[in-house]
Amino acid sequence: MSATAVANPAPGFARKPDHVVAFRPAGRRVTVRLGGEVIAESDKPVLCEETGHGPVYYLPMTDTRAHLFRPTATNSYCPFKGEASYWSVSAGGVDGRDVAWSYDLPYDEAMAIRGHVAFYPDRVDSIDVA
Repeated sequence: MSATAVANPAPGFARKPDHVVAFRPAGRRVTVRLGGEVIAESDKPVLCEETGHGPVYYLPMTDTRAHLFRPTATNSYCPFKGEASYWSVSAGGVDGRDVAWSYDLPYDEAMAIRGHVAFYPDRVDSIDVA
């Protein structure tokens, strides 16, 4: 997608035009556990494949146990996706700090993950893909 075709283009592509950030339906079931409990499970995850990073599954927030999620003050910035917000989750007696992130207002090229959340594999018990 060219920068002229979008209203809110990601500035990273202007600086690194060879950088790839690709989103597609994963076509798999993804289950995330913390404290032995399922905190998210979806048949509709979006797979993100990005230059320099391993694959990341973004699950619709509607497929999480959202009542267990607490927003934190942590944020980060990606010039290809936008500003990320972070979430802590308490489940099964475990308080996981900043275990997940989401892009509430992503750049146009990353709109496929709006309303979705991703998880750090080393901060949850497991991310199972079937």
